[in-house]
Amino acid sequence: MLAGKAYRSLVWAVALMASSAAPALAYTAYVSNEKGDSITVIDSKTDKVIKTFPIGQRPRGIALSNDGSELYVCLGNDNTVRVVDTKTLKVKYDLPSGNDPEFLIVGPQDGLIYLSNENDNLVTILNPKTHKVVATVPVGVEPEGMAMSPDGKYVVNTSETTNMAHVIDVATKKLIANILVGQRPRVAQFKHDQSELWVSSEVGGTVSIIDPKTWKVISKIHFAVPGLTAEEIQPVGIRFTAHDRIAYVALGPANRVAVIDAKTHKILKYLLVGQRVWQMAITPDNKQLWTANGVSNDVTVVDIASERPLLSIPVGQLPWGVIFSPK
Repeated sequence: MLAGKAYRSLVWAVALMASSAAPALAYTAYVSNEKGDSITVIDSKTDKVIKTFPIGQRPRGIALSNDGSELYVCLGNDNTVRVVDTKTLKVKYDLPSGNDPEFLIVGPQDGLIYLSNENDNLVTILNPKTHKVVATVPVGVEPEGMAMSPDGKYVVNTSETTNMAHVIDVATKKLIANILVGQRPRVAQFKHDQSELWVSSEVGGTVSIIDPKTWKVISKIHFAVPGLTAEEIQPVGIRFTAHDRIAYVALGPANRVAVIDAKTHKILKYLLVGQRVWQMAITPDNKQLWTANGVSNDVTVVDIASERPLLSIPVGQLPWGVIFSPK
């Protein structure tokens, strides 16, 4: 029988061969460049930038329509959601967003857009087909992160100053729960099986884990990176792999992504990526994790099987978010 070190080396080599034997599929990545006022489009098969084009002032939150034909971009300083045709990469029209839109998601069933209005302390619900506001829901101060439960019944918003996660019933468009989390919450993310809701707290330096049946915090994850102060570790983006086996948490100016066993909530390792890692996305084939790195103005591509950063792709100034659409 192989000794422990030799066995681990063999397993790692087999994993690499398996991942290389089944090459990643080609997807289009869209990156919002907050200070560059632009969108960068990347071919994930070649890792080459297809185009970087101007979009408007302070683009942050981005999402795709359910059929992938339209890209929705929050333009915080233009107070609008700009809609781009993903085939032509041309602007189609603007949607009324309310004041300072920051983050948005699209309902999987109704196709409605749910977005946070940072300066108005509201969640605005838009119908992209009628170009009209369906409803507004008052939430806490400086709302940011948006998440929708996999069953489409609940929307969760985080408010940076109130330090809460707010739960909205999609059917009634009413607020049904307010959950106190860590200081300055940023991102909310449900597990695919909806068993847990995770909320990152940038200043609090934690991830709160919430039971969606009771809307109560059941535990918290704390981070410690050797050589870094607590102030440098600022959790932001959260992503789960398929089957909710692994969770990734972006740690901002720590320049690292935490790899976490999503079942036990134990931190397995830290991956060094670009500078000020913010939002992240996993390719639909579950083979790669891409991170938007605001200070180094690039995207880091991480191989999920080997848990190794593969390369960095230069994009625009201060990349904020990244999403994928199949070609």
